[in-house]
Amino acid sequence: MEADPAPAGGAAPDKPTIQTSVALAGDGEDIAQARHLAAGFLTRVQAEHGLPVSQRAMDVTQLVVRELVTNAHKYAPGPVLLDLKITGDTVEVAVWDSDPVLPVARAADAGRVGQHGLEIVMAVAQGFEAQREPVGKRITARIALADDPGGAVAGRRPL
Repeated sequence: MEADPAPAGGAAPDKPTIQTSVALAGDGEDIAQARHLAAGFLTRVQAEHGLPVSQRAMDVTQLVVRELVTNAHKYAPGPVLLDLKITGDTVEVAVWDSDPVLPVARAADAGRVGQHGLEIVMAVAQGFEAQREPVGKRITARIALADDPGGAVAGRRPL
């Protein structure tokens, strides 16, 4: 985990950016590695920086990481980059892969087996964005770190 000084125009200068990144080889062990990295990152965020991380945030972050890395592994050849970053009261999960085709959520179909990952991510994240990069694409989801006092998670916000 890295704590970098905040960039100009970003967070307050006295607050470091808390983030970590990993390049995944694109093999079958990537999904478990990515989930473990996410869990370890949030555990360290809580222990070292004193930020509240609810059990829901821990579980949802691992779910989102699993779904996004699985999709990248399934649909794009080559490596996958996973970035985790604390932005205010959220954890930002970004996954880059080499396929420039942006994913599209499919219409609900109770008879469809599988291919629900994107719908799951969009349902549990407070923000979601898919964008083309000079090479490939980057999918970003934001997850609230803490539940509100009533136990509900803040509503979905645009990125």
